[in-house]
Parts: sequence; structure tokens; C-alpha cells
Amino acid sequence: MNARLASLLLAALAALSSGCSKDANAVLIGEVSSMTGPEATFGQSTHKGIMLAVDDLERSGGIGGKHLRMKTIDDQGKPEEAVAAITTLITREKVVAVLGEVASKISLQMAPKAQAAKIPMISPSSTNVKVTEVGDYVFRVCFIDPFQGEVMARFAKERLNASKVAVLRDVASDYSTGLADAFSKTYTAIGGTVLLDESYHKGDVDFRAQLTKIKEAQPQAVFIPGYYNDVGLIARQAKDIGLEATLIGGDGWDSAKLYEVGGKAIEGSYFSNHYSVDDPSPRIKAFVEAYKKKYNGELPDGLAAMGYDAMSVLGAAMKRSKDLSGPALREAIAQTADFDGVTGNITIDGNRNARKPAVVLKVAEGGKFEFVQRVSPTAPAAEAPVAPAAPAAPAPSAPSATPTP
Repeated sequence: MNARLASLLLAALAALSSGCSKDANAVLIGEVSSMTGPEATFGQSTHKGIMLAVDDLERSGGIGGKHLRMKTIDDQGKPEEAVAAITTLITREKVVAVLGEVASKISLQMAPKAQAAKIPMISPSSTNVKVTEVGDYVFRVCFIDPFQGEVMARFAKERLNASKVAVLRDVASDYSTGLADAFSKTYTAIGGTVLLDESYHKGDVDFRAQLTKIKEAQPQAVFIPGYYNDVGLIARQAKDIGLEATLIGGDGWDSAKLYEVGGKAIEGSYFSNHYSVDDPSPRIKAFVEAYKKKYNGELPDGLAAMGYDAMSVLGAAMKRSKDLSGPALREAIAQTADFDGVTGNITIDGNRNARKPAVVLKVAEGGKFEFVQRVSPTAPAAEAPVAPAAPAAPAPSAPSATPTP
């Protein structure tokens, strides 16, 4: 390689790493995402949703006549990299706000940096309740684990007629442990029995010992609040040993890679999520079409929708904020109410969490995620029953669910 080519290559790499040039007529926003690493699809989908929202905001005139510019840093799914990234964004890049992270474990490491600097941070989809407890500059636009856990506990008991379940959690994950605890608390409270609670660690590849214990206990459903890469392997090994219980989980399942890893073994399972791509509401149909147009026909998953909503909520707050200082922008975000998001109407409550609905999806033949029901934090209305996981006594009451509009 000659000296001139090497120089050009280094210049190109520098431009890519910076994300954008300094521009006095631009508002700079930071994003920390796992663009590579074991949960790369989470970061990539979220980033695509964010950039689609940026396009929309730019078309509407930007922020006070200024353009929006994104500075995205890949944390590779590593907490230490995320801490370095948010530090760089705040101290060197001087961003007005930060979007990220997806994983609760990583957001919990980032949040103290944002809080100390008084720079608003919005997580698109970190559901662990501890994330926003870090401080009043930390927000989220997703539901939290106590609600998600309740949704799936009631779904198992009342829709699947499962009176006995097992839990298989990743004890190294704040997301997984928080969701498992919330599920077990609700499931027990409504009369179900948690036969056993088994654990694994992120990075494990052999789950047969835990699954064999679960099979021997004979649960009707198994709650696995893990990420798609682990869940796919677990599903395959569960099928291999003849475990017939219905597998259920949370929004960490949401990736096309789930079926790539789990194959037919994951079919017939259910998980909670933030939205359904098949929802016929005009708001969602418009989002799906815009996303497909921008990304060569690709369908947006729940992470993309959450990224879009996070940027949209931030953009709306910037437009009504008296200025873009940290305290003023924090106040504007906190005042978000009935925001018309892709994932539902979003209201930020006093704990900086989003009050909003969830959906339950079924992994159907070929890996398609089929809409089953929408669940509101407040609306109790029944839908047609789903086939039970296994023979059991009828559920005593109707599920807290409302049909999609």
C-alpha cells in the first residue's frame, strides 16, 4: 500500500468513527449501541429505527431550524465499552442527549455518567426497573419488567391454562433476573405453581442438565427470559431431550436470528414484545412501509420500533424545550404525555418509565411472529382463547387483554 492510499484510508476510517463533522448549525445527539457482538441485531435494529426518526424530524424542519446529527458508537455489547462511549459523547462530543442502551445491564453502567453530567439519557428498550432509578436524567420509552412479567404470567395461567411452570434464567443478566422475578411473583399470586427455578450464564452452550431437571418436574410451560441467541439453543436442546412444555419468554427473543438458531424447535412458543408488525393500525402500517422503503424491504422488529420511538420522543421534547441545556431538555422529556408512538401511546410517569401496552406474539411456522393479543396496563378485556399448553383446570378469569385496533 503506498503512502497516499494509506493516508486516504486512515482519513476514511476517522470520518466513519466520528459519525459526523462539527457543525454550528446542527444539534448533536449520541447513541450507544451493540452494533457488533453477541446481541448485534439488537443494536443494528435500534439504530435503523433511530435513523428513520431522524429522517422524519429533518423533513419537519429539524430542531429550531437546525439539522440533527447522530454520533453512534458501537459498544460491542460490553459494559466497559459502553461506559467509555458515553463518556466520550458527553465530554468530547458535547451531545445534548444520549440514546441507549438496549441491554439493561449495559444501561445500568451508562446511566450514572449521564446523571452526573446532567445530560438526558433515553433507553429505547432496557426493561429492568433499576435503570431509571439511577436518577432524574435517565428515561426509557419501553415498559418495565414488572409489567412484562405480569403479562406473561397471566398469559401462561389464563390463556395457556398452565397451572405449573418452570423458570430458566440467565443469572448474569439484570434483564433476565428482573423479568424472572416479576413473572414468578405474579404467577404465584394468581394461583400458579413454580415447580423449579433453574439458571445458566450468558455464554453457556449446553443446557441439557437444567432442561433434564425441568423435564422431570413435568411443567406445562417454561418461562425463559433470555436473549434470542441463548433461547434458540435452549429450544433445540429441549426438543432433543423430549421436553414437551410450551416455551414462553420476553422481548429479548425479538430477532430474526431466534429462528435461525432455534429452527422448528422454537415454533409454537410465545413471547411478550413492544409491537406487532402485523398490527393493522394506520400508525404502524405507515411506519412499516417507511422502514421497508429505507431499508430495502426489511421488516422492522420491536427493537427498530423502540429506537424510532426513543428518537421521536426526544425530538418532540427538543422542539418544545425552552433551550437544549440538560436541565431544560430533561424537563421537556419528563412532560411527555400521550405521545403517539409506533409502540403505543407513551406517557412518561414520575419514575421516568413509559406507561404503555405490550403485545404477545407466537413464533409460528417458518419463524413468523404472529400477533396473539395486546395487553394494556389498565384495560381488562378478553379475547378468543389460545390452545392450552397442556390439560389443566380452566382459568378462573379472563385475561387482561384488548384486541389490536
